[in-house]
Amino acid sequence: MRAPLGHSGVKLKRRQVLGGLCAFSVGYSKLATSQEPGSSEPPTEGDHIVFAYGEHAGKPIAPDDLAMGVEQIFAFPQDPASKVVRNGTRLNQLIVVRLPVEGMSEATLNRSADGVVAYSGVCSHTGCDVTDWNEEFVRFQCPCHESQFDPNDAARVVGGPAPWPLAAVPLKISDGLVAVAGGFEGRVGFMQPGQDPFSSFGQ
Repeated sequence: MRAPLGHSGVKLKRRQVLGGLCAFSVGYSKLATSQEPGSSEPPTEGDHIVFAYGEHAGKPIAPDDLAMGVEQIFAFPQDPASKVVRNGTRLNQLIVVRLPVEGMSEATLNRSADGVVAYSGVCSHTGCDVTDWNEEFVRFQCPCHESQFDPNDAARVVGGPAPWPLAAVPLKISDGLVAVAGGFEGRVGFMQPGQDPFSSFGQ
């Protein structure tokens, strides 16, 4: 029989687990970002939208790659000429979803392409990744403090402490692929600790 862990053993095990998670996080961050020239430039008209992670990372997205009304995927802009993915900053991380156009506000419809819309994937509250999806109400949801954003209405804040909507990227279809039609519209980034959410900083 294995001897039970004492307090020192528990602390050591916890330290090993945390150390492993930190190492994984650092390694993952290095894999997920690039310092190539142009990689930190914001989305530019004509950029392709490519899968951010997983087996399709770096592959340009076509509308048919996205199921209608299914949770968001993470993406980055890519310069189609140089093939540089603009993942040198988290602020370029996008969440992309395809929705029926009938439910979109006018502003969202004008930014969409074949039902595809794209927003900043960084929560405007404290900068967490907006990974969750509320299927019942068709909303993005931040897992940290449960802020919710309506992708049908310009990512308007509909719940939680987020101080402003997610910035949007207007899209178009180019040669069958989802592409950027213009730069970020709205405020990109998140509220800094101690900052007044109603201040004009960064507007």
